[in-house]
Amino acid sequence: MQGRFIWYELMTTDTDAATDFYRGGIGWETQDSGVVGMNYTMFTVAGRPVSGTMELPQTARSMGMPPQWLGYIAVDDVDTLAADIVIAGGVVHRAAADIPGIGRFAIVGDPDGATFALFQADGGDPPPEAPMGTPGHIGWRELYAENAEGAFAFYRQAFGWQLHREMDMKDGGVYRIFGLDGQDLGGIMTRPPSMRYPLWTFYFNVDAIDAASERVRAAGGQVVFGPMEVPGNIWIVQCVDPQGALFALTAARR
Repeated sequence: MQGRFIWYELMTTDTDAATDFYRGGIGWETQDSGVVGMNYTMFTVAGRPVSGTMELPQTARSMGMPPQWLGYIAVDDVDTLAADIVIAGGVVHRAAADIPGIGRFAIVGDPDGATFALFQADGGDPPPEAPMGTPGHIGWRELYAENAEGAFAFYRQAFGWQLHREMDMKDGGVYRIFGLDGQDLGGIMTRPPSMRYPLWTFYFNVDAIDAASERVRAAGGQVVFGPMEVPGNIWIVQCVDPQGALFALTAARR
């Protein structure tokens, strides 16, 4: 599983409001994580956990970190890779720690400042991914980097990601699609001026873009980009939730 995204987490300033929003906007159900001493809510689809949410830690707020979605990447050794990331110019925001009975994790940042997490499971593989396009599950991952070429080199060294293909986006530069073992996992591009800082954005599958966009607005969120058709006859929009976290939606139907 080394190098694959296996979990997605919303760190926010109001978890109660966030759970209400994503239930209405995405259609997720919720359940408590059951971890003793931890206020952590999981978003589920047909009873299957797909992501979670927790309060943005005070230390992160004091550093100016806004509410945001965080992707967890599977690794064989959290401690070793966290150290390698620092050597490569990244940073460790939260040192490696154990989640009893679940695994070990660390929160880190790449050399451009985009935040992500490392995760090492205690044992066993996670459930297989849902079929591509399954509503409520994650359909795509996208990094807006300070420099896309340098960012891809960093992640390739860290996780063994392979460059599958490139697309010339004209003024938007080159869009690099990366993956593992022949499977596309996401894309990397240089951030546009409208993006204030480098970050990862995650696309959630929905049945139809226009209807989902209306649900987002009705629940108190904003659609800040799109709808736009992208290669593969896929429609996307990018949105901001009421607490300010960026996320995106993708669907095969307008």
